[in-house]
Amino acid sequence: MFDRDRKHPYPDALRADAAPAPHALLAPVTGLLGTWTGRGRGTYPTLAEEFTYEQEVTFSHDGRPFLHYEARAWLIDADGTPLRPAARESGWWRLQPEGRIEALITQPTGIAEILVGDAADGGIDLATHQVALTPTAKEVTGSRRRYTLADDGTLDFRHDLAAVGQALQHHLSASLRRENGN
Repeated sequence: MFDRDRKHPYPDALRADAAPAPHALLAPVTGLLGTWTGRGRGTYPTLAEEFTYEQEVTFSHDGRPFLHYEARAWLIDADGTPLRPAARESGWWRLQPEGRIEALITQPTGIAEILVGDAADGGIDLATHQVALTPTAKEVTGSRRRYTLADDGTLDFRHDLAAVGQALQHHLSASLRRENGN
């Protein structure tokens, strides 16, 4: 049985130079390791208006060939004051040879996505392979997520969505910066 008072023997690492060392298959995505925060904008035809949000995304690993992914967001007003939680999701990115990625992402709203794609040239491009919905979840039929590490040190994020009878189209975009210490 694990002793909760003792330091965990295999902690998740938020940096490539932290123990445990990243698995070799993580090489194309080690630049993502850490916690990223920033602001973004969102829209969708079924929403009354555009919105602004604050986002935090964390990528970590435990030495095996996958990343742990966690993201959360809050709607904010024009002054940047949080209004309410907006989204939360977590999952795993399973790295394969040649930079291929299989991602499993779940949301508390009853949506589970399996996405596939690749990491190349400082960017990650993931698209829906399959979506599973709980009986009361809103209809989501597909998504595409792109992450780009820019030369200025930002992580740019774009999320396209096909949901509630709408075709795949822009939903979210954000520019994130790595938090200090990661």
